[in-house]
Amino acid sequence: MRFSHLHEISAICAEESTTIGRLMILEQVQETNSTEEEIFRQMSDYYEVMKEAVHRGQTQDTVSRSGLTGGDGKRLAEYLRTGETCSGDASALAMAYALSVSEVNASMGRIVATPTAGSCGVIPGVFISAQERFGWDDEHMVHGLFAAGAIGYVIANNSFISGAEGGCQAEIGSAIGMAAGAMVELRGGTPEQAVHAVGLALKNTLGLICDPVAGLVEIPCIVRNGLGAVTALAAADMALAGVRSAIPSDEVIDVMLEVGSAMPSKHRETAKGGLAQTPTGKRLTESLTRNTSVKKDKP
Repeated sequence: MRFSHLHEISAICAEESTTIGRLMILEQVQETNSTEEEIFRQMSDYYEVMKEAVHRGQTQDTVSRSGLTGGDGKRLAEYLRTGETCSGDASALAMAYALSVSEVNASMGRIVATPTAGSCGVIPGVFISAQERFGWDDEHMVHGLFAAGAIGYVIANNSFISGAEGGCQAEIGSAIGMAAGAMVELRGGTPEQAVHAVGLALKNTLGLICDPVAGLVEIPCIVRNGLGAVTALAAADMALAGVRSAIPSDEVIDVMLEVGSAMPSKHRETAKGGLAQTPTGKRLTESLTRNTSVKKDKP
């Protein structure tokens, strides 16, 4: 790759009068020795999986194997149809779709890890709801996915995207940053604005711990995907309005690394702290363990 930091992406795009998505496509051609058509087709396939996951979550039963979660994406969509949302239709729809995809993941359905399974709902929630709202075609959306990929590449190589390494800030935070920057590009913003959106988004998730109840990617992971989609939209709007990240986005990524590295292990996907160790979290874990044991003991 010709870039390893966000400011380099912005500089290359300015010099070559191109977009982040287009830059990433060309870099992928060089890295993989594939044609543009092959690379674009593969990403198009990923987008189809995202759309299928949204549809499944909105139309089918998505109760998880544990029985802890399911159906909230549908509930939110039904609430949206009442016309009485507090956050507005755009935010509510993005939330509903993000929840749906995360619930499909929890029910063992097919998703795209963007950048991880635990944060798989944010980008589809933002992208597919926006596509419906603005009438964009799939080709436009796929270009946006390449932009998100470029942002994710920088984050992954300068910090981390794994909750086990850096807490939920690394998973949900990265997904929010990727979605925010890509959304700016989809709306016609400049690469510089997209980069600022990433910093604005990541600053709002610094320090977020990974504390899954019973070690499952369900509570609070699914809800965080829904709320993360709204944060991404908000960060994109700020950047498009001209709001800048006072701390450069690359420095925000460095801070994510610092904070995640200092985070206690009990807050990094071990289920030994946070919400997983609340009285209710322990009770749910014990109940699941007991039920699993009973099933194993049956002849």
